[in-house]
Amino acid sequence: MLRDASARGNIANVPVDPIRNIVIVGGGSAGWISAAALSKFLRHLNCRIRLIESAEIGTVGVGESTIPPLIPFLGSLGIDENDLIRKIQATFKLGIEFKDWTRPGHSYIHPFGPTGRPKKNVEFYAYWRKRREGGHARPLEEYSLQAVAARQARFMRPVDLAKSPLQTITYALHLDASLLAAYLRSYAEARGVTRTEGKVRTVALRPEDGFVDSVTLESGERIEGDLFIDCSGFRGLLIEGALKTGYEDWTRWLPCDRAFAVACERTGPFSSHTLAAARDVGWQWRIPLQHRVGNGYVYCSQFIDDTTAHDTLMSNLEGRALRDPLPLRFTTGRRRLAWNKNCVDIGLSAGFLEPLESTGIHLIYRGIALLLSYFPDRHCRQADIDRFNRQTAFEFERVRDFLVVHYARTEREGEFWRHCRNLELPESLKERLELFSSYGRIVRDENELFPVQSWQYLLTGQEVQPSGYDPLAEGLTPEEAQKALDETWGLVARCATTMPPHQEFIAQHCAASPG
Repeated sequence: MLRDASARGNIANVPVDPIRNIVIVGGGSAGWISAAALSKFLRHLNCRIRLIESAEIGTVGVGESTIPPLIPFLGSLGIDENDLIRKIQATFKLGIEFKDWTRPGHSYIHPFGPTGRPKKNVEFYAYWRKRREGGHARPLEEYSLQAVAARQARFMRPVDLAKSPLQTITYALHLDASLLAAYLRSYAEARGVTRTEGKVRTVALRPEDGFVDSVTLESGERIEGDLFIDCSGFRGLLIEGALKTGYEDWTRWLPCDRAFAVACERTGPFSSHTLAAARDVGWQWRIPLQHRVGNGYVYCSQFIDDTTAHDTLMSNLEGRALRDPLPLRFTTGRRRLAWNKNCVDIGLSAGFLEPLESTGIHLIYRGIALLLSYFPDRHCRQADIDRFNRQTAFEFERVRDFLVVHYARTEREGEFWRHCRNLELPESLKERLELFSSYGRIVRDENELFPVQSWQYLLTGQEVQPSGYDPLAEGLTPEEAQKALDETWGLVARCATTMPPHQEFIAQHCAASPG
């Protein structure tokens, strides 16, 4: 039976009050990634996008390490990857080396991409762990093409070869965040985004519902909007300054609260991985770019003073520093609501997770992708806001848990590292570690960032030992398992030798112009 036509008409014709003016407050990576994505994906909606930023407000801009989801995001924008790499002085990244984390002198790589293949429905990690316990398997990273190539400073993009690790090469980029912002500014402005120079002086809220109505600049110009994107950094000018959203402090799990960042001259060939080296208090990053190397030291002020931290960074640079180190202060955590009223926070205004696993830029475009999934009209329906906030909170929390393991499961000595080992773990992480402690299993929740293999490399690298191996590994005889491991190792080793040196690949395809 057909439903009443008039009733159907009432349902179909619920009034929609479209978003016509989007105001982005703040530039940098967060602002211009947001502007680029919105200008691309909202191009048919007759929606004006305006970005407000001040040239007087600087950015860190010493190098940024990213993760593989960046590559399809850039592809979705229609950006030519080689052109981007040339113009932002980028290099390629196959993973992260964690040096001295488990204990001094120890090193492991968290590589991107798959490792090995299932055999008779037994997962690679399961039969690898069984053979490893018996002393018959090599270290896990020797079965990963990305890890082996990273150790050898090699790189190439994937090629179409069936059943070859070369087909599944997975990579990200090291890039200059300031140059990325400038590149995406040109992209966004070419698609109609208007940039306004200036600083926000005041924010006006609508008295009837508390929505952001407008911002007034120091020049006196008043700018109204239907939807506001807060990319103002740690200040959270709209989301916190005006809307008083609140902040969830995670320093009880991630105690580092300061950093120094500095660029230095590069003295050797391009490496194809990020380096994270543990220090007595915290850790130091190294990010290779075409024109320089980005460095930073993340530390906890409770255990080391700023002068000592500064000197630690400067004494561990490979080349001459190109400027004085930039000091940074932060509180690890997230905003209690990522979307409040008609304001969505993106980037540092949404929260801060230290760059240990290179998630900063990912969380920017992930926030925009979620916004597009729940894109509102001018009413900003609460059901969409609530779903967006639950998903954002979940993703931040899962990244947090991944970072916490680096600190909580080490053998390093010293007051700082003992403090980290004694911290009470988040409940969500406790459950995951308990599952792993039995048979080495990792259970991945839908939509969380890090895949099962990332957790396997992290926990194995930190030498977290389960009490046994997956019982399903008994589905392979020792001979079958060993043959599969040996074939994988040999194939990876041969494939790595076919990959050119990283620097040679860049020179052939995407070297920046000199000068």
